[in-house]
Amino acid sequence: MATESPHVPEGELDDILEYCNNLRHAPVPADDALPEGFSGTFGHFPVYFPEEIAHSAGLLPVAILGGGNKLELKHADAHMGSFICAICRSTTEMGLNGALANLSGFVTHPICDAAKHLAGIWARNFPEQPSEILYLPQNVNTPGAVRYIAAEYQRLRAEMEKRAERAADDESLRASIRTYNRNRRLLRELYAIRRDEPWKLSCTESYLLLRARTRISCEEHNVLLERAIAGIRARRRQAQDKPRVVFVGGFCEQPPLEMLEAIDDNCYVVDDDLLIGMRWFTEDVPEAGDPVWALAESYVERSAASPVQHDERKSKEGYLMAMIHAAKADAAIVTAAKFCEPGLDEQVAWSKHLDEVGVQYLVLEFEEKMTSFEQMAMQLETFAESLLFATA
Repeated sequence: MATESPHVPEGELDDILEYCNNLRHAPVPADDALPEGFSGTFGHFPVYFPEEIAHSAGLLPVAILGGGNKLELKHADAHMGSFICAICRSTTEMGLNGALANLSGFVTHPICDAAKHLAGIWARNFPEQPSEILYLPQNVNTPGAVRYIAAEYQRLRAEMEKRAERAADDESLRASIRTYNRNRRLLRELYAIRRDEPWKLSCTESYLLLRARTRISCEEHNVLLERAIAGIRARRRQAQDKPRVVFVGGFCEQPPLEMLEAIDDNCYVVDDDLLIGMRWFTEDVPEAGDPVWALAESYVERSAASPVQHDERKSKEGYLMAMIHAAKADAAIVTAAKFCEPGLDEQVAWSKHLDEVGVQYLVLEFEEKMTSFEQMAMQLETFAESLLFATA
């Protein structure tokens, strides 16, 4: 017999969303404010990081997603060129102004040249805060990919144990995988609502609920999502005459919240790649056997597509079209962060293919420090109206 979802008043759902919005600006938790069972925090740069490994060692994974459009850059421009993407510059600024001083360590990835070099900047400027590069393979189709990833995870696991002064044995890691599997199921349910009943949940609200995990434990996030989903399902909202679109381009640097709100005003966003690393696995990770191998194998065999991973089974054009068809979208909003080479390369391929197959799309460029959205709002309104007229 199915279990009836708990009733969550609309006011409580509003409180949950406000809490999530406040977490966007929350500092890295101090050691004395950590949830029970955690002894420190560990920062990681987008796109994907195996949070279960840090979690099992008692280190709270903290995603470092840049400084947003309220942060003033006073120091970072002396350490890197103005042509570097905004998220790398604002992350460096937060390191230099002390906002990330509570981290026990920081890991970045070779998703692009700028991100890869953050580890060197960290090592030179913050020698007391160990930095790492987690070398995940760009090409996952080679026979040794899983074995290589497992070796990298074992190396990372040893570093986590050293910093936490605590063993992260296989049973602890399996427990963390179970916790994160629950989170993955809840996030899949959240996105299913977006796809099936988008009038009940906006892209902005979904993004805030997802992003909350960057500052709280996975256990707390699971409780938050369970309450939020119950409240969302109980909403009594009428569907509006809006086109259904997918949003792509938010895999690393995050678009300003005001940009997502402008899109929501005009369209139903029925799928996206926002914070795709937090939804990287499309299925649960196996909870039996070697947990490190299970995580490594899942990275290759049970993972989403991204501009920063080459997988010949998931072509640039193919995974966008699959997203459009699965979400029954009318069109696509194809974005890229300013100066983001992987994103801009993907944008060209997507645009060319959408032209060839006759799918309508809108190209937008953003950066996290944008503060003016009037022109973008006009573009979105015109785009939405053209879609509605075309389908009338």
